[in-house]
Amino acid sequence: MQLEANVPRAEASSSRQIPARRRWTTAALLAPAYGWLTLAVFLPLSAMLFFSFLKAAPFGARPLQLTLDNYLAFIRRPYLVGVAWTSIEIGLWTTGLSALIGLPAAIALARATRGRSQQVLFLLVVLPFWTNGLVRVFSWTMVLREGGVLDYALHLVAPTAPPVSLLYSFPAIVIGLVHAYLPYMILTCYLSAAAIDEAHIEAARSLGARTPVIFAKIVLPLCLPGLISGSILIFVPVIGSFMEPRILGGRVGVTMGTMIEDQFVQAFNWPLGAALAFTMLGVVLVIFAVSSRVLPARVIAQ
Repeated sequence: MQLEANVPRAEASSSRQIPARRRWTTAALLAPAYGWLTLAVFLPLSAMLFFSFLKAAPFGARPLQLTLDNYLAFIRRPYLVGVAWTSIEIGLWTTGLSALIGLPAAIALARATRGRSQQVLFLLVVLPFWTNGLVRVFSWTMVLREGGVLDYALHLVAPTAPPVSLLYSFPAIVIGLVHAYLPYMILTCYLSAAAIDEAHIEAARSLGARTPVIFAKIVLPLCLPGLISGSILIFVPVIGSFMEPRILGGRVGVTMGTMIEDQFVQAFNWPLGAALAFTMLGVVLVIFAVSSRVLPARVIAQ
């Protein structure tokens, strides 16, 4: 009887040890990743947050003086509101065009291609990731400038057409950004489209549903998670981008990204640059907080 009583106790103690071992194993596996994130992300962000409350950059023998004036820049400098809206507008255009182009491409990759052709198309999708960003942007200047590839192709079709130059314009910025970030939308939408069960589509067809109805009622709602993920991956970095607006936009390409870069590189006003960066971060968080309350209700309605 005593041996029988000790068996449940031993089983209970071993069952307690297993979750403890799993917790320690999980912690050991996560420690390198979170340690790297702490060193590479959170510590620099914490330093920039501290800089944003200073009157001057903490270099040399300058005393540390705290202030909130840097966060009042949008009130004291009204032109920054227009610059911020330009950045958001570029982000919306880039995200929208990437969705319009990327979602059909992802559906075609997932449902209309197989084997070697699918591999080749995937290679073309990820090809921008393999090229240097600066080279990619400067290559667009050769296409969009007057006398460039686009202008030359147009005059082959219409020799009497006036010269065409999209360089140093708002569309040029959007074109360069869509080219850079479109793969994010295609890849995230592809994961959602590839997970769609073919039985759902066949059932809809057997009930007489046409292709537009199938797309609106089945394919689009099931692809919405990938569409939202791709939109987040594109919108957040685009509103802070500075290379494409500066090179392809010229004087038109004054965005928050270029303003922040100027504060750090040219004006050497690190506190103002850090405050502008965290202000834009707050705007992005507010946008996603509002959209996170709206999108689930729409998904349920669909």
